[in-house]
Amino acid sequence: MAKDTEKLIRQLSLISYLMAERRPVTATEIRRDVEGYSGMNEDAFARRFYADRSELESLRIQLTVERPADGAAEQENYSLRPENFHLPPIAFTNKELAALQTALALLDGEFAYAEPLRLALQQITWGRPSPLRAPESRSVALGITASAGGHDLSARLAKVETAIFRNKTIVFDYYTMERDEVSSRKVDPYHLLFQGGQFYLLGYAHEREAIRVFRLSRIRGKVSYATKAEHDFHRPADFDPRAYANRADWQLGEERGVAEVLVSERIAWQVERHFGRYGEILCTDGEPPAEDGCEDGARLFRTPYSSSRSIISWVLGLGANARLSGPPQLLEEFEQRVSLLSERHGEAPPAEPSGRRRRAGPASAQAAAEARPRSRRSAAGAEEGGTRNEAAIRPERFARLVTLASILIGAGRAGEPIAVAEVCERLQLSEEELREDLSVLNVVNFGGGSYVLYAEVNEDTREIEVDPEPYSDNFDRPARLLPVEAKALVAAIDLIGEHIPEGSLTSARKKIVAALGEDPMEQGLQVAPTAGDDSDVARLVSKAIVGRRLVELDYYKENEDERSLRRVEPYALTNGREGWYVASFDPERDGVRHFRLDRIRQATVTDERFEPRPEVDPAAEVDGWLRTGEVQASRTARVWVSPDRARWAREARRVVHEWSDGAVIVELSFAGLDWLVREVLREAGDAAVLEPEDAREAVSAAVARLREAQAAFA
Repeated sequence: MAKDTEKLIRQLSLISYLMAERRPVTATEIRRDVEGYSGMNEDAFARRFYADRSELESLRIQLTVERPADGAAEQENYSLRPENFHLPPIAFTNKELAALQTALALLDGEFAYAEPLRLALQQITWGRPSPLRAPESRSVALGITASAGGHDLSARLAKVETAIFRNKTIVFDYYTMERDEVSSRKVDPYHLLFQGGQFYLLGYAHEREAIRVFRLSRIRGKVSYATKAEHDFHRPADFDPRAYANRADWQLGEERGVAEVLVSERIAWQVERHFGRYGEILCTDGEPPAEDGCEDGARLFRTPYSSSRSIISWVLGLGANARLSGPPQLLEEFEQRVSLLSERHGEAPPAEPSGRRRRAGPASAQAAAEARPRSRRSAAGAEEGGTRNEAAIRPERFARLVTLASILIGAGRAGEPIAVAEVCERLQLSEEELREDLSVLNVVNFGGGSYVLYAEVNEDTREIEVDPEPYSDNFDRPARLLPVEAKALVAAIDLIGEHIPEGSLTSARKKIVAALGEDPMEQGLQVAPTAGDDSDVARLVSKAIVGRRLVELDYYKENEDERSLRRVEPYALTNGREGWYVASFDPERDGVRHFRLDRIRQATVTDERFEPRPEVDPAAEVDGWLRTGEVQASRTARVWVSPDRARWAREARRVVHEWSDGAVIVELSFAGLDWLVREVLREAGDAAVLEPEDAREAVSAAVARLREAQAAFA
């Protein structure tokens, strides 16, 4: 029998023994009565028992130790309080259960933590109709979720997750984008962060003697443990992962100064709502806004920055509605980058140096493949484009066995066999794994030959027949969520947020955290909020979707830099690369339209109802531009990217050619010039349109407007 299996039998038998005895017991009694310990000598027992206690403690299963006054270790008494093993009942409403089920239906196959999420839902909904069997929602569709992004990334994520859980130092080769080099890293992994569609590792870098952030997609090769020790480090008590999750793109690194950005009245509301948390919002005279706002409607946004290029990129993306006004060194770089944009979109575009042009190599294709999930789930939850993905994070087998025991005990007490196929589906097991788990549970005992259950597969009926023992009631209540299950559950809630009409995930989250006694997001995984704060708008639109009521939208059309009032039929909330959208039918324009929630200044639910149109498919665009960022169009722009930024282009764009000086040519599909212009402006002078000519002229005109706006602000 494998050592891991022996350990699981010991640990489960120890728990069942302590729960059945319901009194403090000595180490001598444990060694005598608990399966797996009886054949050990005293030294071996002491080592194994200590290791098992430590591992159970890391699983949040805390044994109570009572020491005698004289401190003799052999006289210590051990017990397990029910509240240290069982999960307190959680009084979910039917809407909250529906919301949790919808979260799994949406994320299954697209969420790196989908399997532990499935086990967690089994535990927290104990005694209620299983949300896993409920009809799923069709009012939410996901284009971008938390898939690890391919086999290699999944393997790295699983290894890092285990290392965080076990406090193990890891070593790996890492590609540093800024220096364009691969070097070996030794890291104490503290936390995982999911932000902008990517997983990041937060940890103490031994080479830098400081906490650093590593993007998992830039790790090369395998992740390995640095030592064979059981534990290598303890995470500092003052480490706060929230500080890293609540940063803007320009704040990832050591602070270099405070940028001052003047924002026009037209978009001041948008900057204040969505970016205000990254700094300070003032009136243009430097005073805080009064209750009725600022006199001229404009705002001064002061925000700390670490990357000058990133903050400049953000300001340029706002077009003529924003002006960078300080500090002087940042303003100087801003003006240089605007000059580069103007120069590179003048009479002569960037020219290829002498030498052979190289076609893009396999590196860009590999990066694109890693960034793309391998399959897709529709709003109805059915998987498309291939078989089920191999799970990125597998739940601990301990959690699986405890959940399986509860399912089997329930079936046995009801006097009903349970189908092998049903159990395999509920726990996402192969039949071979299920049979192995049954063999383990069949030898877990309470001491003295009293077992938890006996289960075997009837080969004729393909059903599991169960005979539960009298003391099996210790396992017929839900166990506490293990760390990875708790993280999976709350991460799923944070990922979807307030975008499920059927129920409130926020209220469900509060109940779960209260039952656990801690917030799992502080223990290994943090889901960063999206850039825009659209929660209030999402709640209003969700109500309208459920009630089938028309909504009136005060909408900012960024491409045309103007506001418009729209009255539409809302069908579904859908996420994409740039944020969340409401998929709607616009009667005035007689067609489906998607409105980004962070551009809705105000939403009003009307009293007018509508009948859903059968021809409207709100999830139709999920596999298109929502996922790729590229709208269907007949035009393609060829864009030059400077040698300094070529590495980033290879990672994020479709590279078609490389020049001998290191510059690359990428192709961007576009439907409107405004979108293309904004993308080029955000490259802050490191990109230039080569063709078509009207696109070059559009960028040149936009730069001229920027300079006019700068002068007007001054």
